[in-house]
Amino acid sequence: MTVDTSPCGVEDIGAPTPHEAYLHAPDLHREMHRVLALGAEREGRQAGPAAPPPADPVAAERAWLLRRAALMDRMALDESDPGPVGAAARTAGQLLRYDRRHPGLAAGPHHPGADPPAATRRRYVRQEYAAWTAAGRPGA
Repeated sequence: MTVDTSPCGVEDIGAPTPHEAYLHAPDLHREMHRVLALGAEREGRQAGPAAPPPADPVAAERAWLLRRAALMDRMALDESDPGPVGAAARTAGQLLRYDRRHPGLAAGPHHPGADPPAATRRRYVRQEYAAWTAAGRPGA
């Protein structure tokens, strides 16, 4: 089996549906609290649990960016309001930029290329979340 590692760009990428991508995701409310807590720990606004720092801080940062982008995507799924939709596109763009700087962390078949349109960025998040979940959530 060959995996297509072509960069995602302006063309649409094949990605799992939101239902497929987030099938094993935590409850939306619980994930929101966890992502906010991780962000506070990351920024030093809140002490983290009594655990050693992550073995791979680059992978841990990527996991936080991915979880945050997936959370925003999930929150914007049934929205037509530009606020949540725009926030989902922005956080997806942040993940794409991080993955371009750390290409070895991208796990899905389409690796980040040039800055794609907002809808494709969100599909990229779904692709990466599904791959991250399938891989056992590394860096989390």
